[in-house]
Amino acid sequence: MKILIIEDDTILSDTIKQCLVKQYDVEQCYDGEEGVAFALEKIYDLILLDIMMPIKNGYEVLKELRENKVDTPVLMLTAKDGIQDKILGFRAGADDYLVKPFEREELLLRIEAILRRSHGLHGENKIKYKELELSLSNRQASIAGKKINVQGKLFDMLEYLLTYKNTIITKDQIFDKIWGFNSETTTNVVEVYASSLRKELKKYEYDQYLKTIRGVGYIWVE
Repeated sequence: MKILIIEDDTILSDTIKQCLVKQYDVEQCYDGEEGVAFALEKIYDLILLDIMMPIKNGYEVLKELRENKVDTPVLMLTAKDGIQDKILGFRAGADDYLVKPFEREELLLRIEAILRRSHGLHGENKIKYKELELSLSNRQASIAGKKINVQGKLFDMLEYLLTYKNTIITKDQIFDKIWGFNSETTTNVVEVYASSLRKELKKYEYDQYLKTIRGVGYIWVE
């Protein structure tokens, strides 16, 4: 899963990143304007958003994102612990609020709780759709209890599609998230993997949920 840190304190930002990189794909930016640009351009599973920042503060960033229909969950980070500050954050569209300084364990627990709520994670870090189940802890997929042959980047693609079901995901977005900007391959690899994924799902009649939007990308439809 992909997390964006918008925090102007570079030391704190790097410290947070070190806490998260073993479990998540993390990107950083250091002012509100840059944060808006990142969040509008890419798809993230969670945004960690500081309030007191140059150019645009956290409230302004969050307001702009929600106005642009970006519904990515947001955990606000701030030194302000007054109730009115928290009310402002929640009314702007924040999902949770963490006051600095905070413990690493609390940050991780709050992130896990938000991701469970927003991405339909069940029990032991699982994503379920009908009888299809992805176990994120051991990266195994099954349908009606039978293990299916979806490994490596195929698993990553299926997780991405299920996480954002009913949302069109472009080939560029899939390539960026799974292969990354620095990959030496091209976006054509997305079509190859989508075809392989569809063939595996067809064995269980689940290929009907994976739709191709020609010239754009893919969508998992209910």
